[in-house]
Amino acid sequence: MKFHFLVYISLSCLPLLGCNYFDKTPLHPEGQDKSLKTKVLETGATLFQSNSPPDSMNIYLVGFHAAKHDPLHQMEAHHYCHQVNEDFAQCVLFDGNTANANLIGIEYIISEDIFESLPDNEKQYWHPHNFEILSGQLIAPNIPDIAEKELMRSKMNSYGKTWHVWNSAPFGQVGDKLPLGEPVLEWSFNRNGEDLAGLIEQRDDRLNVDTGIKRQSRSDLTPLAKPQNGVDTLKDRFKKPTKPIMGITDKTTKP
Repeated sequence: MKFHFLVYISLSCLPLLGCNYFDKTPLHPEGQDKSLKTKVLETGATLFQSNSPPDSMNIYLVGFHAAKHDPLHQMEAHHYCHQVNEDFAQCVLFDGNTANANLIGIEYIISEDIFESLPDNEKQYWHPHNFEILSGQLIAPNIPDIAEKELMRSKMNSYGKTWHVWNSAPFGQVGDKLPLGEPVLEWSFNRNGEDLAGLIEQRDDRLNVDTGIKRQSRSDLTPLAKPQNGVDTLKDRFKKPTKPIMGITDKTTKP
């Protein structure tokens, strides 16, 4: 099954499949309520202008990010992605999946082949994806299991470059009401126990998914996993013990 086929079935909300909305009220930015004039202008724009770029963001993923410089700063990220070609995708990130969700950042996803072509000083910005997939933590809500499995298969050994520009919904903390400060480079989890207690559970409860079951169903993808750069980047930076899972190894680790 080709990934481009999945593009057309990976919509975040298909009528026959139903929708699991992000039901936690998002943080509301500072500012006055919309005026009647602004609402009228929005209606006119909807009628006469195209939404071509956002319309192409037809793949919906939900995962977790940790700040590379401060891995205890974690949050849930809703990705709306466009698969540009077999080796490159681009995503816009939100803190939820409703009309009131806040735009918090971007992520670019590249294949292993493109990653290996990058200069060494560029590779430090790209996090590995294999653990996110094999652990069941990265999900594509509301699509059939077989389609989600093939989508994850297509992303094995890939890498992401993620910048957050708005600290709107850090887990267990109060977010900022505006996008303040410098962009933050985000990283992936690569071991059991790197996630904060409750982070995954609250996502699963809200979206009616089971990360443990997804992990079991993806176990046959483990032989596809190759050693990746960045797996050990956050190693030993957590207060509690963490454990590796089968198939997840750092490419730079010496035998």
